[in-house]
Amino acid sequence: MSIKRALVSVSDKQGIVDFCRELSALGVEIISTGGTSTLLAKEGVPVIGISDVTGFPEIMDGRVKTLHPAVHSGLLAVRDNEEHTRQMTELGLGYIDLVVVNLYPFAETIAKPDVSYEEAIENIDIGGPTMLRSAAKNHAFVSVVVDAADYESVLEEVRAGGDTTLETRKRLAAKVFRHTAAYDALIADYLANVTGEPLPERYTVTYEKIQDLRYGENPHQKAAFYRKPLAAQDTLTAAEQLHGKELSYNNINDANAALQIVKEFEEPAVVAVKHMNPCGVGVGTSVYEAYQKAYNADPTSIFGGIVAANRIIDADTANLLKDIFLEIILAPGFTEEALEILTKKKNIRLLKIGNLSAAAARKSSFVVTSIEGGMVVQESDVHSVNADDLQVVTDRKPTEEELKQLLFGWKVVKHVKSNAIVLAADDMTVGVGAGQMNRVGAAKIAIEQAADKAKGAVLASDAFFPMGDTLEMAAKAGITAVIQPGGSIKDEESIKVANEYGIAMVFTGVRHFKH
Repeated sequence: MSIKRALVSVSDKQGIVDFCRELSALGVEIISTGGTSTLLAKEGVPVIGISDVTGFPEIMDGRVKTLHPAVHSGLLAVRDNEEHTRQMTELGLGYIDLVVVNLYPFAETIAKPDVSYEEAIENIDIGGPTMLRSAAKNHAFVSVVVDAADYESVLEEVRAGGDTTLETRKRLAAKVFRHTAAYDALIADYLANVTGEPLPERYTVTYEKIQDLRYGENPHQKAAFYRKPLAAQDTLTAAEQLHGKELSYNNINDANAALQIVKEFEEPAVVAVKHMNPCGVGVGTSVYEAYQKAYNADPTSIFGGIVAANRIIDADTANLLKDIFLEIILAPGFTEEALEILTKKKNIRLLKIGNLSAAAARKSSFVVTSIEGGMVVQESDVHSVNADDLQVVTDRKPTEEELKQLLFGWKVVKHVKSNAIVLAADDMTVGVGAGQMNRVGAAKIAIEQAADKAKGAVLASDAFFPMGDTLEMAAKAGITAVIQPGGSIKDEESIKVANEYGIAMVFTGVRHFKH
């Protein structure tokens, strides 16, 4: 076997001229279509038009050109099948040994903010996937290339032996089916959203690999980092790493958790995260002040953690950050002076990310969580409240300052693993109780962490109190106001306890379980 004829039709023409010129020099006949054929001819590469092979013109603005027996017989014929060989000879058909195709730029088309539905549909490739699938199915005899990164390795094998190895053809065929599956998944997702079916009977997703990771959650687990096509610029997958070691699996999860919290705030905010829970959150008039509050919230747990800021890191803030061991600092940018300070620390990872505003955070999307044998899909929790949404249920109304701290605490507790309790005062967290099996246990942890700072603080709970015991504990610690969803059959018991201790309590009507 040897490669004698190649069919080339590409939308992304990077590297295609040099590839085809080399193939031609090796004695391979090049068949091509449309713009690819025009480009090759212009560059002096001998090329045969597809119409010369099919005996039929390209019609309907190029919609129909390769969907023809003269093409697909040459791709699908089993070369060691006598009947196939006889039919090819009788019909005067020629084999095609190599297919080089990449598809209409559907992803790039729908990424345009002003794209029309008609334009999107027109950029759904039909002939390209059909040729790819035909060639990939018949990879025992046909080589198929869908990725320009494979041009050189294919050329090396053709130079050495006239053909690719079966092992290479299998690898290339597998890549083709991954590629066409991803292409179709993106189209399916686009049309599902257009037709208002975000959770259809079949949920297809596709992701592109960013990098292999050294290991997963633990060293014995393999892992890789992927992103969705067209991911927003304010997501971790779009971050630019400016300095430091490669991200690890745990780094990625922690950084994403920090990112989701910091996007809740319009004012300058800094979030410190450890094991996907916030250990310190602060807001201030500047990133410098916000970081001081986040650090002072829990100076112990921040060690070895992740810090995210929603403002550019300046030199003064960098001088504080350099004094402790941090895995990652994530921000919209770093001043030159800040970079000079922080890059002196060899291993710290510095990530630059897009617009980190509360408005961006409230854009709804869908979250996919894997379970053994399947997955569950839900809308992301982008719900937010303001003062007008709150129902005061106690005799005493919260003061203006208490109301400010309650809303701050509510933004944070939403992102803490349930059962969750957050204590807040002076625009910072002073106690966080996360992931406990009962709410009293979460409150106890938060109050013990806050110590004397609990007096005069407010308390946020991600879900309702099933009884009044948490309020009793809060009152004894000196907490003055509480925000919670409400909705328990024992709400009146909690309200009674709050009134007895003069605590102001408000209901949001919405819970924020996070598992």
